[in-house]
Amino acid sequence: MEFWDIYDKEKQRTGRTMQRNDWCLKDDEYHLTVLGVIKRTDGRFLITKRVMTKNWAPGWWEVSGGAAMAGEESRDAVIREVKEETGLDVSDCDGGYEFTYQRENPGEGDNYFVDVYRFVMDFDESDLHLQEEETAGYMLATPEEIKTFAKQGIFLHYDSIRRVFEEGE
Repeated sequence: MEFWDIYDKEKQRTGRTMQRNDWCLKDDEYHLTVLGVIKRTDGRFLITKRVMTKNWAPGWWEVSGGAAMAGEESRDAVIREVKEETGLDVSDCDGGYEFTYQRENPGEGDNYFVDVYRFVMDFDESDLHLQEEETAGYMLATPEEIKTFAKQGIFLHYDSIRRVFEEGE
């Protein structure tokens, strides 16, 4: 059974936990998720396609990420999530934490902070080992291709993280 820390509105741990996907949070309570944007030195980004069996946004494109487990630091969570979903180890890569945004879903019990990371690394496509339960494929996409998916309404979190794809162009 997986547990997540509960955070207050200042993004401080409260000392309490919740069971994964329990959606029991009160207003001003949050859990922590992470996103790991991976940019190759050729300027393309690794994006993955969600499996069609997902309850939410099946078949949409996204970057690696997920919830931080209870007691887990944000950076450790993003390294774990990227490794689980892609097989890539970003622990020694250039880049790192970029920014945090938060989502409020009043009355739904699902408020959360999202720590966004960007890592720059060279990798060969043979280095990828996708988590079949989570991903139905991948693409090495340009920022313009990602923007096109977002305009089609099939790229998760784009409005909240678009600047991480635009930096350095």
